[in-house]
Amino acid sequence: MSRRAAVLAIDQGGHASRAILFDEAGRRLGEASAPVGTRREGADRVEHDAEELIDSLERVIGEVCARAQSTGSSVLRAGLATQRSSMVCWDRVSGQALSPVISWQDRRNAAWLEQLCPRADAIRERTGLVLNPHYGASKMRWCLDHLPAVRAAAVAGTLAMGPLASFILFRLLPGRPLVADPANASRTQLWDPRRGDWSDELLALFGVSRGHLPRCVTSRFDYGALDTPAGGVPLIVATGDQSAVPFAFGPLDTQVAYVNAGTGAFVQRAVRGHLPQAPLLLESVVWSDGSGTDYMLEGTVNGAGSALEWFASREGVDLDAALRAAGSAQPAALPLFLNGVAGLGSPFWLSDFESRFIGAGSVEARLIAVLESIVFLIQVNLVELAPHGPPFSRLVLTGGISANDGFCRRLASLAGIPVWRSREPEATARGLAWLVAGSPSGWTPAAGDDFAPQPDAALAARFRQWQGRMPRHA
Repeated sequence: MSRRAAVLAIDQGGHASRAILFDEAGRRLGEASAPVGTRREGADRVEHDAEELIDSLERVIGEVCARAQSTGSSVLRAGLATQRSSMVCWDRVSGQALSPVISWQDRRNAAWLEQLCPRADAIRERTGLVLNPHYGASKMRWCLDHLPAVRAAAVAGTLAMGPLASFILFRLLPGRPLVADPANASRTQLWDPRRGDWSDELLALFGVSRGHLPRCVTSRFDYGALDTPAGGVPLIVATGDQSAVPFAFGPLDTQVAYVNAGTGAFVQRAVRGHLPQAPLLLESVVWSDGSGTDYMLEGTVNGAGSALEWFASREGVDLDAALRAAGSAQPAALPLFLNGVAGLGSPFWLSDFESRFIGAGSVEARLIAVLESIVFLIQVNLVELAPHGPPFSRLVLTGGISANDGFCRRLASLAGIPVWRSREPEATARGLAWLVAGSPSGWTPAAGDDFAPQPDAALAARFRQWQGRMPRHA
């Protein structure tokens, strides 16, 4: 009896680590998940325990590969996708973490970063990123300035620092590679996408030594072999979580707006052949395999699922139950919610913006206002993306918030674009697996639901009122 070929997708996210097996036709064969704790201190500090995170990954990889071995599946290759902009410092000799995993949501060094505002345009031109404390460079600077263990390792010549993906690769692979893929390296705000390498100018500006950083490689690369119960498994792809999502549906389509609405919401459009110029959006390399490079324009909504969780905590309600109640009947009058949870992303780019309601209403009404604020923030990013390619033919929606039908209907109506919601709960893992499998054409299509645009004058009026209350961004 021949063994069934499989590829392994390792997805390290803000709430959990997952390992999912797919066969060569894109069908799921097995999966394992382990929760990851998040520490929050005040409004600006968000981090994970680095050792707990590594333990969670080792556990899920071991579990799913042991199951594959017992059921006659052969794990051929693997890939890793992680939270972009999250970073770690570690000792390159012992492998020990010298800092927490500082989350992409973290803004602890925002005040220090303000001194670089006169260089913001030059930084944007060099990196494709707006100067912002969510990215890794200011976090690295904070570690060098405030963590004695990091400073000691720098003096001893054993310090390594960089994207979370680089730390995971170093710890999980026996060869201890010290490398960084383009999707994750780009979110440090130290990486030059035109050169595919660290920028000496930016390293000097942030006071980060090239010798402390990983070597830059391509997205597809021989990273090494995982030691698993199913034997050695070559890990050949590393990328960011959002960078993997569009590939869950096959080759990139320049007529599609890809929206992944989870903790944050990320609105992407593929562009071919060049780095576009869109000053209020982010520009990034989404895939590089040595033979070519694909680019993305991206809008970022920081307060998506995090805003809903903020509201549930503030009101002391069960979020799932509250969303069900809010969906049963819409109140006659709704307040507006100005959503600055975790800072305003594109196209506003304000790291410190007070979240507040305009108008009163019941708990259900205010929850709908928070949900609509996410739709509104996605819409302003769709407007920014629209000129940079052909008209959008549809919007492909993934992520936890997409399970809410009211959210999907509002987005389709306001955007005037058909929305297709994927029923695939793990779009990052599926897109990663497609890349690991070599971009096969015969994968089983993901199932989904269609939401056609329907005129909604009241929603459009609330959107205009909301725009009038938000900061100007042009």
